[in-house]
Amino acid sequence: MGKIEINKKQKREALFNAAFDLFTTRGIARTTINDIVKSSGVAKGTFYLYFKDKYDIRNKLIAHKASRIFYIADEALKNSGITDFTNKILFLANNIIDQFVMDKSLLNFISKNLSWGIFKNELITTSNDYDIDFYNIYSIFENSPRKFKNPEVLLFMIIELVSSTCYSSILYDEPVNIEKLKPFLYDAIRQLIRSQEIEQQAENI
Repeated sequence: MGKIEINKKQKREALFNAAFDLFTTRGIARTTINDIVKSSGVAKGTFYLYFKDKYDIRNKLIAHKASRIFYIADEALKNSGITDFTNKILFLANNIIDQFVMDKSLLNFISKNLSWGIFKNELITTSNDYDIDFYNIYSIFENSPRKFKNPEVLLFMIIELVSSTCYSSILYDEPVNIEKLKPFLYDAIRQLIRSQEIEQQAENI
């Protein structure tokens, strides 16, 4: 990567970091583009090289953050040595939940848009070290010997289940804290996976 590309990446990252801090402390409605550029130290004209308005940076920031969440989970999975399909999915879910536990502002900002941030592929950028394409995660389904009725829909449902269920549990301990909720959540994921699996018919000899 040349100096120009590195400089662009640093400016874009500075805008993302400033926007995230402001959105999670002031809220989107009370944050202006002037606030973002002032906090980032980036010129206002540079902002418009990357984003149309503050809602555009919000949308791309959701995708950016979602990408990073899945990147961290995917890298941890690669180092885990887990080979069983269901255990891979549960490992990813647990890692994502633990990331939210460690950063509640991230949970508050993105959790209900986590699947949207992943499935809106046109929002996912490619100029960051930890941006990950949705299909890096989807490949777990493609490479599995087990087959499913609609893998993409199944993955969407699992992500939605994890992100929406853990929200109140992590932030408010409702209906129980997240550690007590996890066994129920993971059992629901197992049942969801089983319900969508296509039974493999034995070949006639």
